[in-house]
Amino acid sequence: MILLQVQQIAKYFGAETILENIKLEIKTNDRIALVGRNGAGKSTLLKIIAGQIGYDAGQLSKPKHVKIGYLAQNTGLESSKTIWNEMLTVFEDLRRTGQELREMELKMADSGMYEDAETAKQALETYDTLQHLFKEQGGYTYEAEIRSVLHGLHFFEEDYEKLVEALSGGQKTRLALAKLLLSKQDLLILDEPTNHLDIATLSWLEGYLQNYSGALLIVSHDRYFLDRVVNQVYEISRTKITHYTGNYSRFLVLKAEQLEKDWKEFEKQQTEIAKLEDFVARNIVRASTTKRAQSRRKKLEKMDRLARPEGNEKAAHFGFQFDRTPGNDILFVDDLAIGYTKDKLVAENIRFDIKRGDSIALVGPNGIGKSTLLKTLIGDIPTLKGHFQFGAGVKIGYYDQEQAKLSSKKTILQELWDEYPELDEKAVRTVLGNFLFSEDDVLKIVDTLSGGEKARLALSKLTLLGANVLILDEPTNHLDIESKEVLEAALIDFEGTILFVSHDRYFINRIAQDIVELSPSGATRYLGDYDYYQEKLAENQEIARLEREEKLRNGELPPQVENPSNKAAYQQSKEAQKLLRQKTRKLAEIEEKMEECDAKIASLEHELTLPTVFNDHEKSYAITEELDAIKQVAEALMADWEIVSEEIEELDI
Repeated sequence: MILLQVQQIAKYFGAETILENIKLEIKTNDRIALVGRNGAGKSTLLKIIAGQIGYDAGQLSKPKHVKIGYLAQNTGLESSKTIWNEMLTVFEDLRRTGQELREMELKMADSGMYEDAETAKQALETYDTLQHLFKEQGGYTYEAEIRSVLHGLHFFEEDYEKLVEALSGGQKTRLALAKLLLSKQDLLILDEPTNHLDIATLSWLEGYLQNYSGALLIVSHDRYFLDRVVNQVYEISRTKITHYTGNYSRFLVLKAEQLEKDWKEFEKQQTEIAKLEDFVARNIVRASTTKRAQSRRKKLEKMDRLARPEGNEKAAHFGFQFDRTPGNDILFVDDLAIGYTKDKLVAENIRFDIKRGDSIALVGPNGIGKSTLLKTLIGDIPTLKGHFQFGAGVKIGYYDQEQAKLSSKKTILQELWDEYPELDEKAVRTVLGNFLFSEDDVLKIVDTLSGGEKARLALSKLTLLGANVLILDEPTNHLDIESKEVLEAALIDFEGTILFVSHDRYFINRIAQDIVELSPSGATRYLGDYDYYQEKLAENQEIARLEREEKLRNGELPPQVENPSNKAAYQQSKEAQKLLRQKTRKLAEIEEKMEECDAKIASLEHELTLPTVFNDHEKSYAITEELDAIKQVAEALMADWEIVSEEIEELDI
């Protein structure tokens, strides 16, 4: 079924053409990525489709019954309610139906409420219809679904009573996404949904969207995410749109093949044109050949000439160079504790070393201390315990994710020139030109730049430093896919050493040779890229699961933390154990309810086999409806059991 069609849409901002002759079709269960460099018009097209802004030409059509959900970039949920109550608002109609059913049940329980048998029969039929609708729409499972989505987006039961208005911007964005996912729209339009998500949450979101029953239209710079979620790609380039079938990696292959084909056809036609023109020039004045020359000329005039293939748009090009080669030992970290105060350690017992030429990705959930560790290593934050040491000849180049928020009243030209005054203006302009800052662009004020432009300016500074060790904190933030690919190429060619933090798994796979996973109790090194790291995590989780099952069979208690190294760690352990006990009790309560449901289901199924019931249609129907309802409750309990079990597993690891 076609959910939406875009036909010859055009959008202008003043005299500037943003989009022209845009064609796009979305069908049920389509998974579509909209790609293109920053400023190509992707977000503009999403807003047009979502009805947020108008368009200047063309037509947009969709059936009236089609429901569209739209999540703009960095959209935070605004509400005075608690997290739980705000999520419940998605199911207001369903909850009203549930209340109506309860009122009908009370009324039907009192036989004196009906004047006659016929009225009672009609009430029962109405109740059956309403109950069937309630069940089909998830009336017995919606609370479990809320908990599942909140858990996937890292909101846990202890968060449910927090006020939405008291949350951070990133948390509000995740809640806006949660509410949209729960609303089950026919078409979800997501503009950069992976912002503010750590790797674990990204993996959950990928799995959720893979199984989403509606269609998806997504703008994202996360290529790993696109590869796993989408099956079609529309590329916007130079105000036009082109459609490809397949995920992002397949799109790159098809695009390259099409460009090669276009060049071959163009060159073939150019060769033919040159031959015809040469024949005409040599033979038009000869009486014996003039007719043939005129024939060739007519052929040239009628020929539908192919445009020169434009290929990729202009991209940045740069590299990282250094003159001095350091020693083999780059960095040694031993028993390091990091944080902003000794009372609030972020992580401790950190040990790892880096050799010359290593390229290491530092990973872990949001808030675990990755940026804090990098800032400790460059000296911005003091060491709280332990020590680290850089080797001989090391020159560090540091990219802070906050550098993409440069604030200055200077022009771009002056911002870079002031930092490297030994360069002449031509050299500075050449460097900026490599980062796509043209003659007019270099006179822009830094404060007015976009996030992507500020990121490119920060990278331009870094290339001039001549560092042999690069420490990079989220270097791909604010960069479009083309700029990411240029950065990747520059880092792959870099002969120095790299330590970096990134949530971009595609980027990690391309750059990292090893992975260092940071946790509150230390750091673990994995000798491979991100995919290898994921494989090892899966193996370790399976081993931990088997060991936990063995402990449960043997009646062993979860291990307690012995000899806590400090008060903060002890208190953290104490709170974790308290929460673990609460979760364990809740799991036991759920299991008890599950047993009650199982017993009730068995009893009802037995009743259905009895002749007195089997031969009574109304009684059989009533028991069947009750059985279906209890099975729905059992399914909801199972969903709760899985969530709580996973929470216990995380606390117990």
